[in-house]
Amino acid sequence: MIAIIDYGAGNLYSVEKAFAALGADVKVTSRAEDILQADKLVLPGVGAFGECMKKLTDSGLIPAIRQCVDSGKPLLGICVGLQILFEGSEESPGVRGLGFLQGMVRKIQAPELKVPHMGWNSLSVVRPRRPLDLFAGLAANPYVYFVHSYHAVPDNPSVVTAWTEYGGKLTAAVASGGIQATQFHPEKSGDVGLQILKNFVEG
Repeated sequence: MIAIIDYGAGNLYSVEKAFAALGADVKVTSRAEDILQADKLVLPGVGAFGECMKKLTDSGLIPAIRQCVDSGKPLLGICVGLQILFEGSEESPGVRGLGFLQGMVRKIQAPELKVPHMGWNSLSVVRPRRPLDLFAGLAANPYVYFVHSYHAVPDNPSVVTAWTEYGGKLTAAVASGGIQATQFHPEKSGDVGLQILKNFVEG
């Protein structure tokens, strides 16, 4: 069973619908028991970094999520669900992230382009990640859908599994241990996004 974590700040039902279209056994849940019993977790997120962290803290679910991550259980972060895996963000100074990944989330610096970075953009996949490669079965430089004004800057660049170009190189996906996360929205990225979610389900 895949648990989609409901803490009041995610695009839950679009994500659930995409997984259901793949025939996956998914449950949207705000219960720690379901998270601990799940085989895999999905951590969505929309809105501001600080707001998401406040809602996640208030939900009381962080200890269960931390226990699962520490055990190596697969977790997929999406959009702000990627950002809050890091230590903090310029968007919300002083607010601590989950800190599963070292580094900070920075404002996109693209003075000649519109921010937020919104719409379709191509990926440059860095290398496959084993045992789970989110980008298996995709053509080179696949297009996916982004909506964001901030991007993760990991302390360790080797965790980056895909980049996108928007006024410079931006982190589009990361992986470390059981964690996989995408800055883009696979659930809004058509057949490419469904393949990415399928890889997560089957990996």
